[in-house]
Amino acid sequence: MRGGSIAVVGGSIAGSAFARAATRQGAERVVVLERSPGRLEDRGVGICILDDRFAELVGAGHVTEDVRRHRLTVRRWITRDASRGGDARGRHLWAQPFAFHSYHWGVLWQALRERMPGNVEYRLGTTVTAVGTGEDDAWITDTTGAREPYDLVIGADGYRSVVREAVCPDALPEYAGYVCWRGSYDAERLAELPGGAEAWPEQECATVCYPGGQVVIYRIPGVTPGRTQVNWVFYAPAPAWLRLDGPTSIPAGTLDDGRADELKALAERELPPYWAALVTLTPLERTFLQPIYDLATPRRTAGRLLLAGDAATVVRPHNTSGAVKALQDAHAFEDAWRAGRSWAATLSAYDRERVTMGRELVELGRRLGRAQVGAAPDWSTMDEPGMIAWWQQQLTGSGGFGGHALTRRS
Repeated sequence: MRGGSIAVVGGSIAGSAFARAATRQGAERVVVLERSPGRLEDRGVGICILDDRFAELVGAGHVTEDVRRHRLTVRRWITRDASRGGDARGRHLWAQPFAFHSYHWGVLWQALRERMPGNVEYRLGTTVTAVGTGEDDAWITDTTGAREPYDLVIGADGYRSVVREAVCPDALPEYAGYVCWRGSYDAERLAELPGGAEAWPEQECATVCYPGGQVVIYRIPGVTPGRTQVNWVFYAPAPAWLRLDGPTSIPAGTLDDGRADELKALAERELPPYWAALVTLTPLERTFLQPIYDLATPRRTAGRLLLAGDAATVVRPHNTSGAVKALQDAHAFEDAWRAGRSWAATLSAYDRERVTMGRELVELGRRLGRAQVGAAPDWSTMDEPGMIAWWQQQLTGSGGFGGHALTRRS
């Protein structure tokens, strides 16, 4: 099956991957509709990709080997427990083998964007307000009121997806009961800490645990080649001032000093001194907050509409599978397209492949969240054998940590 016109709503990682997948399979026209008015490189979120999953995606042609990344080899679990040994970095619990590389979201997005075929039309600053589908086509409407028809509309518009409202109007993200604070900054600032950058090996991901949460800290490539950033994700109870009237986040640049002071107090109260100081080095304008949500849609398609990435499945960050999930969605779409002789057959095959996979990832994220945050063990009683047994219990019956292995079809 070749030809056709496709609208991709959302131009981030999932949207870019799907646009390229559609052109690789012979779509005559692909239009990407991104509501942000500017380019997206400055999004400072760090992500990790398991080495095996990255190699699979390179082999399938979705990413290239030369994407800038930072090597991680060990995940060191730590707690603040001076009574049982430890120093300013806390007490070591377990050095977990960790075959991952870390990435800067914006750098990975830029690599995908640069590989976009020149015939893809990329519309920045376009907000899609509604979508719909008939038996033989689909349509989008933007803020101008203009209505455009397409053979297929792909929703890659995130966890507040307009396209999902049309595909699964009753499927809404569910608040998990806690939040993550996030931040990043240039790694040169580590020299300001007692012990400096040398106190934290570059290939180490640190997971610092406390009653009610944890902070995960690792380095990522900077936007500028040759630079490195510190990236951290701080899981914590929701602050009293947070109001959740629907899925939302508090973006960078909107937190005031008082709310930043709450984060500083939390870090100093719960973390070993070195890690508390590391978190509080973060500039206010680089600090933001995300409530944690779960979402697994009961279907991914309806008529000529299709859901991709976080529009279809919102998985807690504990899985370290978010970017992989989006790229694997695009891979499954290509597989379905190659095998299908009609739009109906293509969408049906994609739906069968990804709905089950998404549900499994969401359930694993919930299990990891309960074990590490909601119903975490008493960290003061844990040692290395206990940590290993605890970790293996979380993964029983699941191969999805870091994402499932890529399904390959001839």
